[in-house]
Amino acid sequence: MYARVASFEDRDMTLADELTAKVADRARQKDAIPGAHGFLMLVDPEQGTALGITMFATEQELRDAEPAFEEMASTIPEEMRGNRVSVDVYEVLMLDGGTGAKAARLSTLEGPPEQIDPGTRQVIEDILPRVASLDGFAGVISLADRKSGVTKLVTLWTSADALAASESAAKSLRSEAAEAAGGKVAGVDRYDVAVAERLDKVEATV
Repeated sequence: MYARVASFEDRDMTLADELTAKVADRARQKDAIPGAHGFLMLVDPEQGTALGITMFATEQELRDAEPAFEEMASTIPEEMRGNRVSVDVYEVLMLDGGTGAKAARLSTLEGPPEQIDPGTRQVIEDILPRVASLDGFAGVISLADRKSGVTKLVTLWTSADALAASESAAKSLRSEAAEAAGGKVAGVDRYDVAVAERLDKVEATV
């Protein structure tokens, strides 16, 4: 499975509720974006930034859906959706849970590309069970760029309070995940989950 990750900035947050309603409505329509299997919209209300993560079975289906994204963007005023600053494609290594989540932590890990699979296996076997035992854990998504060695690890939580309460444990576990991948933690961002729809589980194949 593959994920299209679109990044936005300079959003007018007074229009956030209206945008969320529009995006959620489109995400629930299985034919709104051809080939899409799931959608996650993350927003940072303080910074006015957002990420739209859309899942596809194949990279070709992702590429073929681009006109539908452009059509959808044309129906939403720019001040509402913000300025799209990047669109990236990642392989989905893990997807488990997430529907109904209200908060997210996105950790960016950088390391050698050849360490992505061994690092992911260690996360699945050793680190993820400990994350899942924390109160309020609601799901996980792992995205990888095999060319650059970048992994995006998104943990999802039932509330902002649950995310905050997990910070200390998450810091230690995040360091372990980076070490397992032979790399470093390049960044950590926190978001509200505005939309989480049709997030079917993906069995890891690493």
